[in-house]
Amino acid sequence: MARRTGRRPGNPDTREAILAAARTAFAERGFDAASIRAIATAAGVDPALVHHYFGTKEELFRATVAIPVDPAELVPRVLAGGRDEVGERLVHTFLTVWDSPVGPAAVALLRSAMSNQWTARLLREFLVTQILRRVVDQLDLDPAEVPLRGALVATQVAGLAMMRYVIRLEPVASAPVDTLVATIGPTIQRYLTGPLDAG
Repeated sequence: MARRTGRRPGNPDTREAILAAARTAFAERGFDAASIRAIATAAGVDPALVHHYFGTKEELFRATVAIPVDPAELVPRVLAGGRDEVGERLVHTFLTVWDSPVGPAAVALLRSAMSNQWTARLLREFLVTQILRRVVDQLDLDPAEVPLRGALVATQVAGLAMMRYVIRLEPVASAPVDTLVATIGPTIQRYLTGPLDAG
C-alpha cells in the first residue's frame, strides 16, 4: 500500500484553537502588534504549529478574517503603470474581484462587519494593513497625510461595496465596470495624490 504524501490535515481542534486566538489577538492588538508567538501561547500550541497550519502571519490573518482573495496578488495590479491612474486601477481591481465568484463571500463578510464588532475590527485591520498601506507606501506621499488619504479612499470603496452589492442601489448596482471606474476612479485618485486643503 503506497504511503500518502503531502501535509497531513492535522487536528481540526488545534486549527480552530489557533484561529480563535488569532481573531482575538488581531482584533484587540491589530495586525502589527499581534505576534505568532503570542497567538500560539494563547492557543496552547507551539509557534511551529501555527506556521504548519497557516504559513505566514499574513496568511493566518487572511484565514482569520475569511478574506477570499490574496492582497499580494491584487495590489501589484493596482500599482502597475503610472501613478496618475492608481485610482482607476484600484476601482477596476476592486470591482473585478467583487463581481467574480468570490464576490458573495466578500458580501457576507461586509454584512457581518455591520453587525459584529469583532468582524468590523478585523475587516478594518485587513483594509488598512493589507490593502491601503501597501498601495500608499508606493506613492511617495507625505507620511503625515497617509492616514487621512487612506481613510478617505476607504470611505469610497466601502460606500461603493455597500451600494452596489448590499443595498443594490440602482443604477450603481447594474452599472458597467468601466462606467464606475471612469466616475469613481478620479475621486479616489484625488484622495490619494491630490491636494487635501480646502484651497
